[in-house]
Amino acid sequence: MKRTLPILAVLAVLLAAIAIANPFFLEPAGFLSFVRRAAPLVILAAGQYLVIVSGEFDLSVGSLVTVEVVVAARLIDGDEAATWPVLALLIVLGLFVGLVNGAVTTLLRVPSFITTLGMMLVLSGAVFLWTGGAPRGALSPAFRVFGRETGWAVLIVVVVAVAAVLLMRANFGRTLIATGDNERAAALSGVRVTRVKIIAFTLSGLSAAVAGILLGGFAGVSAQVGQGLEFQAITAVVLGGVVLGGGRGTVIAAMAGAFTLESLFTLLNLYGISGALEYTVQGVVIIAAVAAGAIRLPFLNPPKIKGGAHVAS
Repeated sequence: MKRTLPILAVLAVLLAAIAIANPFFLEPAGFLSFVRRAAPLVILAAGQYLVIVSGEFDLSVGSLVTVEVVVAARLIDGDEAATWPVLALLIVLGLFVGLVNGAVTTLLRVPSFITTLGMMLVLSGAVFLWTGGAPRGALSPAFRVFGRETGWAVLIVVVVAVAAVLLMRANFGRTLIATGDNERAAALSGVRVTRVKIIAFTLSGLSAAVAGILLGGFAGVSAQVGQGLEFQAITAVVLGGVVLGGGRGTVIAAMAGAFTLESLFTLLNLYGISGALEYTVQGVVIIAAVAAGAIRLPFLNPPKIKGGAHVAS
């Protein structure tokens, strides 16, 4: 809980600053609209957390989001009857890409940075080849309701948050953190490291599929809809105090980091600061967050005992 308090405090300050700049934000409709906009990033951060806390990276989620939206538009093409079969296909596609990432990383022993970077390029190239840079087709109203309707987006975020907390408090969560803390010690203790990491990557792919469904509904069809989201998700997770290299951090803090990042972007927009600075802000945030973790301030960074799992929620 102590590791979650700093990011929650920063989030509270940013939300207060937004409320001062835009009093409508204090109304239920204004705040829920903010949650709807943040929902895709929050869900991506939850999936990225699972991978990072196990000691790995997933750079393919942004490209996977784009693939999900482009494929959905092409297959649905405005046909309401195709909505649910395509939604099921998108979920399977996300799980499959995550499974491939996990299998290549663990079974072939390719570093996850290289594996997912390669997958990112494969997916980006596939989208460009299929669309020629101009996506075709259209999403049906039944598909877009998940991203457009605030109630749906909020409900999905709540479901993902509850599921993530329960997962990390279960045996899987403890073994996942133990793996990131000290993979060799975890393996010697009986943890099936390969299976745990493959599941983490698979769930990260699932989170990208869900985020893609929400973004498609909210922003429509674009060949750049997922561009840069992988870095935003990593920034959010690190901002939440999750340690790069694994073994420490909570999923609630990672999701709070996503809300904080979205709050920062919202505040910059309210004050008319160019959106082009978002990448600069992300760079500063991720460097500062990692540096703060390296300094190991006593009240922010309790001593880490190698080989011992830190309970996360």
